Amino acid sequence: MDVDLPYHALAPGLAIALLVGLLIGVERGWQLRREAAGSRVAGIRTFALIGISGGGIGLLASHGQPLLAAVLAAGVVALLVIYYARVPEASGSLSVTSGIAALLTLALGVAATSGFAVPALVMAAVATALLSMRQPLHRWLLGLSEADVKAMVRFVIIAAAILPLLPDRNFGPYGAWNPQQLWLVVVVVCGFSFAGYFANRRFGATRGTLVTAAIGGLYSSTAVSVALSQRLREQGPGNPAAEPRLLAAGIAIASATMFARVLVLTGLLAPFALPRLALVIGPAGIVAIGFVLWLLRGLPASDHAASPAVQTTNPFELLPAFGFALLVAVLALLVRWAEARFGDAGIATLLAITGAMDVDAAIVTMHGLAPGTVRPDLAGMILALPILLNTLLKAGIVLVNAGARRGWLAALPLLASAVFIIAALVLAWLMVPA
Repeated sequence: MDVDLPYHALAPGLAIALLVGLLIGVERGWQLRREAAGSRVAGIRTFALIGISGGGIGLLASHGQPLLAAVLAAGVVALLVIYYARVPEASGSLSVTSGIAALLTLALGVAATSGFAVPALVMAAVATALLSMRQPLHRWLLGLSEADVKAMVRFVIIAAAILPLLPDRNFGPYGAWNPQQLWLVVVVVCGFSFAGYFANRRFGATRGTLVTAAIGGLYSSTAVSVALSQRLREQGPGNPAAEPRLLAAGIAIASATMFARVLVLTGLLAPFALPRLALVIGPAGIVAIGFVLWLLRGLPASDHAASPAVQTTNPFELLPAFGFALLVAVLALLVRWAEARFGDAGIATLLAITGAMDVDAAIVTMHGLAPGTVRPDLAGMILALPILLNTLLKAGIVLVNAGARRGWLAALPLLASAVFIIAALVLAWLMVPA
């Protein structure tokens, strides 16, 4: 390889190597600015030199001088090891953070002149952010309980260890089952329960539950209903007396959010169906919001302000999540059967069955239809069918998970919304021209 490259070809990599050192050096120098003279770890100048040294090592290794690059790298590393080994003796404290940061700066400097300039700069920015968050991270760590740590470990295993290993392909009758997609349902359900647990710790029982339900409704109101209805079953002497009304309000908020999300998505993907769909499900959304206000109004004033998080030894239950995944698998098989059995003539049936578990899937399917396949007034009514079935399904999930005695209050807003959708569908059907 030609070593005599023009300066302008070498300058960008060296500049980024220097910038890497400056970024980390500024943070390290600021963190240790109050240390006594003689005990301070390397600051902005030293880190800048380490970064540019790494850049030089990368250039030597990339342009025919690997032995010289190795000697220079060994020398820099040896100096860092000797220096950081003596720091605890001088300061009386032991911390390897700055030593690791120095070695990382050297490595990123090498990467910057070895064809990985942009990744090196990104990693330097991330490392600088992590180094600057020492106090917040320590405060967060001190606030964790044993249940918090166990919850994080369980969720990481479910989401990061198992999910990527499952095959992402269809099999079974009609090719209806995809193991990775089915397990993703478990991850989503457990994820909302996990987020709700920590939201309760952060915002208190009232605000945490409501915030989680509203955000969850943007993704899957069904998953939110599964998670919150499971908590309804866990009512006991240690839980606040107002908890059933709070969880019912959370389920109603997720449902109201789903109505709004559906209208926005329809407006983007199938605008021809939006006017009639808004007339059919708009009143149901208003009903859901009305129930939210009624349920929250019944809560004690102190619970509105800030109430302690609901303590539980197991932030999420796997059994309801597995049951939810099994239900998705059954419905996926029914969808494929309906498609094979009825073809284009069963569009409404297919969308209704598909949307019972995933309303967005029905909207996307409508978007993919050829123009003129369905009249605009009928299209809005067809899209209302999966929303109706989804609302009834959530009511059934709540009653099964929480039991009839504890689940009726949470199922009431869903059933009332379903009644309004049915009434609006009947009126809309009467308005369809013969």
